[in-house]
Amino acid sequence: MRVAVTGAGGMLAQAVVPALRGAGHAVTALTRAELDVTREADVRRVIAGEKPQWVVHLAAYTDVDGSESHLEQAMRVNGEGAGHVAAAAREAGAGVLAISTDYVFAGDDPRPRRETDPVGPVSAYGRSKLAGEEAVRASNPRHLIVRTAWLYGRGGKNFVDTIRTRALAGTPLAVVDDQRGSPTWTEDLAQALMELMERGAAGTFHATNGGECTWHEFAREICALVGAHVEVARQSSAQLARPAKRPAFSVLDTTKLEQAIGHGLPHWRDALARYVARPVIAHQGGSA
Repeated sequence: MRVAVTGAGGMLAQAVVPALRGAGHAVTALTRAELDVTREADVRRVIAGEKPQWVVHLAAYTDVDGSESHLEQAMRVNGEGAGHVAAAAREAGAGVLAISTDYVFAGDDPRPRRETDPVGPVSAYGRSKLAGEEAVRASNPRHLIVRTAWLYGRGGKNFVDTIRTRALAGTPLAVVDDQRGSPTWTEDLAQALMELMERGAAGTFHATNGGECTWHEFAREICALVGAHVEVARQSSAQLARPAKRPAFSVLDTTKLEQAIGHGLPHWRDALARYVARPVIAHQGGSA
């Protein structure tokens, strides 16, 4: 397949691009400097020139708390930008795969969310990503929208690396224990995204590593795997007092994905063990 990837400087792209190339696909990786998805004319020109069969749209405004005070910017990138990319892909005769989030759900019902369940984001970030979903569906009938959650991986600041660094430095930790979800390694997710495209899947899917936990349980597992013996105190979301409200329960039901590709993603504990076993590489910030 010929694939164009937006947001190529971001964390997820740094797993997706090597996965696609490793499988023999021809990939054009476009960073924000090369393609600003808020510029509609530029998006149409660049995508048309690449003649892709798929456009993997990973460019995003990912600052959850920052979105509360910069909603217009979040909407321009996550909402309008997604629409620009989807429309340009349609004009080029290509399908579009766009990444969304568990934050499109309110998280007030303690059962895994299915793709068809009602949405109801409780944060500006969630609303901007939902706007992106709607724009993609309206702009390109050949679309894949994949909601995922709690991402970590190489190439970007993430929870695992932050906890590992602080724990190994002997810094006591306080982590929220009233939010539950499914930590997801970018490399496992990248494989699932590639398989969906290779199979010509369409529609909305949920894709996360298996199992569920709280951030506190996740942090304790990280500390155990890296051999750090530090206190990990429990903290409530109210005590943390972050600008954006997070869903209390945002586990995603991945049955549809499993049926589409023939398997689910590995359990989050398995994924985490494989991630922390790799040599640590200093983070070199990239722009999505």
